[in-house]
Amino acid sequence: MFPYHDENETQRPAYVTMAVIAVNVLVWILVQGAGAALPLAASVCNLGLIPGELTLAAPTGARFPMGDDVVCLMDPGRQPLNVVTSMFLHGSWMHLLGNMWFLWLFGNNIEDSMTRPRFLTFYLFSGLAAALLQVVADANSIVPMVGASGAISGVMGAYLVLYPRVRVFTLVPLGFFMTTIALPAWAMLIYWAFIQLASGVTSIGSESQGGVAFWAHLGGFVAGVALVKLFERRDRVVAHRAHTWRPGAARGL
Repeated sequence: MFPYHDENETQRPAYVTMAVIAVNVLVWILVQGAGAALPLAASVCNLGLIPGELTLAAPTGARFPMGDDVVCLMDPGRQPLNVVTSMFLHGSWMHLLGNMWFLWLFGNNIEDSMTRPRFLTFYLFSGLAAALLQVVADANSIVPMVGASGAISGVMGAYLVLYPRVRVFTLVPLGFFMTTIALPAWAMLIYWAFIQLASGVTSIGSESQGGVAFWAHLGGFVAGVALVKLFERRDRVVAHRAHTWRPGAARGL
């Protein structure tokens, strides 16, 4: 399934969402060489999150092959800043474009529900939670982890809490063709989260996960569900309560 539109208008421009997208694109072009082999490998190795490096479970000098005559060597120490830098790196054009599309589709409404500084903090917290669960689930791995999908999963979890009944128009493969269906957000997002959980469980003990950090997706999603109400704008919460409270109901009118 590929969502491409939702029926959820925003009340103000999503400047933080646009800025985060711009930073990801600039990093891809300026730091990762727009996918050129050597800059891409160097950025992923040097700035990506390596669970075994963070936990010190991987020995210094351990080698992870990244292509013809290219290997990533484990540095001494934990490299904690890579938890943050990894959130702004990607492995390919499709990886970047897919992530940025999901961020725009769901992020503009979540930013609208918060103050802009709160949204940025929420986004980064979701990414940190995503990285933490992936590290816990695969503590010995020497495979570098990159991508904004953990933080974006937090945005999707927040969307489930705040806008569960909003219709999301989704492309669904039907044989050799694609068809469009409108799903309530809760159906699409819970299905997506289930796929991440099932994929994470089946990948346990496997050396190959297809380069996808399923546990990071799930960790970000759960963080988004758990944290969104703490970050929601107070005026929005008060307005929602005023809209749902009916004084006459208490008097039987």
